[in-house]
Amino acid sequence: ELNQLAGKYGIGRIDIMEDRVLGLKVREVYEAPAATVLLEAHKALEALVLTREELMVKERIDRKWSEMVYVGRWFDPLREDLEAFIDATQKRVTGEVKMEFLPGRAMVVGRSSPYSLYEREIVSFHLRGFDQRMSASLTKFYGLDGRLGMRR
Repeated sequence: ELNQLAGKYGIGRIDIMEDRVLGLKVREVYEAPAATVLLEAHKALEALVLTREELMVKERIDRKWSEMVYVGRWFDPLREDLEAFIDATQKRVTGEVKMEFLPGRAMVVGRSSPYSLYEREIVSFHLRGFDQRMSASLTKFYGLDGRLGMRR
């Protein structure tokens, strides 16, 4: 059902140039409407519940995992190690994502999670929840998302 709905909007049409394992450059064209929507929604939840550091490391791990699988390294123990990290990051990736479909694009227009690290009262400079004196101590300010992450 999602595949058909997103497909009507042209979502998930992928036209890329790839470098194959043997060095050949090839053009690949795929259609994956539902997968594209689900990945966008999942990324929105990850951005909401993971810390900046988790997101940066996970992006590198995801890239390495994909590369290993692509070149046939499925039975490499490193793949399992990478998956252990990925699994650990996904424990709190749950919630709801509202999407709007536009021609050729699935756009996230809302997201929520019981594990959200976004707290409007803390991050707003206009509300009383953020004490600007905290900025004087860079270590306190810089580690805020980590402290919020540890609260969960």
